[in-house]
Amino acid sequence: MAGNSFGDLFRITTYGESHGKAIGVIIDGCPSQIDIDEAFIQSELDKRKPGQSKITTQRKESDIAHILSGVFEGQSTGTPIAIQIPNEDQRSKDYSHIKDKFRPSHADYTYQVKYGIRDYRGGGRSSARETAARVAAGAIAKLFLQKHGISIFAHVSGVGKLEAPNLDLSDMNDLVRVRESNIVRCADPATAEEMIEFIDQVRKNGDTVGGRISTVITGVPVGLGEPVFDKLHADLGKAMMSINAVHGFEYGSGFAGSEMLGSEHNDIFVAEEGKPTQTITNFSGGIQGGISNGMDITFRTAFKPVATIMRDQATIDESGSETTISGKGRHDPCVVPRAVIIVEAMAALVIADHLLKYQSNAR
Repeated sequence: MAGNSFGDLFRITTYGESHGKAIGVIIDGCPSQIDIDEAFIQSELDKRKPGQSKITTQRKESDIAHILSGVFEGQSTGTPIAIQIPNEDQRSKDYSHIKDKFRPSHADYTYQVKYGIRDYRGGGRSSARETAARVAAGAIAKLFLQKHGISIFAHVSGVGKLEAPNLDLSDMNDLVRVRESNIVRCADPATAEEMIEFIDQVRKNGDTVGGRISTVITGVPVGLGEPVFDKLHADLGKAMMSINAVHGFEYGSGFAGSEMLGSEHNDIFVAEEGKPTQTITNFSGGIQGGISNGMDITFRTAFKPVATIMRDQATIDESGSETTISGKGRHDPCVVPRAVIIVEAMAALVIADHLLKYQSNAR
């Protein structure tokens, strides 16, 4: 199986299955002498772990990160950092009823045809449980980026047809406080209450719902990204689209920009001491020609409804016969509250990788 690694200079490789003994990640390329705050890493994992509230899966995992290598006396050594996270609350019997059946909109069928075998216990490598390893790696990337004044903030900006208003980004610390004060992780309190009520009703109906996560990256210097295939927004798009259940990505004005005129959409530079330092608007989302322009990088990521629903559905089995499948086990009615930190982690990995490339090419 290919495709288990991500990044070039700041590179990660994840391993493990949903119902195996553990999952983990190898981080290669992290510079030396980065302060590795294990409490921070754990706090990031706590934001993703299951069993947080009534609107998330009730699987109970402590998701304790064990650093196996690459750190000495609290600092990175420059050698590969290995982090392992034990699986503690597998209930493989919950999946025995799908051993020979293909769940609608899951990876079961494609996985079986491609590899000739699948781990049906929770989806194996296709399970979103793998993303815990990404969050651990993303925490390391964030610690590296903090040294360079780069911060990443994401929140749930939409669930179903509910949409939060645009936020005042002047106080990121306050936005984080508000986001973490509610179980849906929306930084607008009024919208958060509506979202929670809606998701809980969807859960009680045995159904699921999708949502959207908005992200802003501040402090990014001018010059990250390349103008052809390694565009910064292209790599961010790949990172987001690699997350389970993601079906859409847009940066800056996104699809709405296609409805505008050029005279409306162009970001006009403001000169300071004879040099352009910022733009009046930011429809470009902080990226022009695939290269960061110094403005905030903004993008949105769309998640589809979780495919496992607590209702009977028609499907087929491995012999091609028609059958019925029933949703069982513990699943999220809406994935976005726990996906916020995954989005931040993947963004951090991309920016860390491009920052190292930028530094290696600096004149």
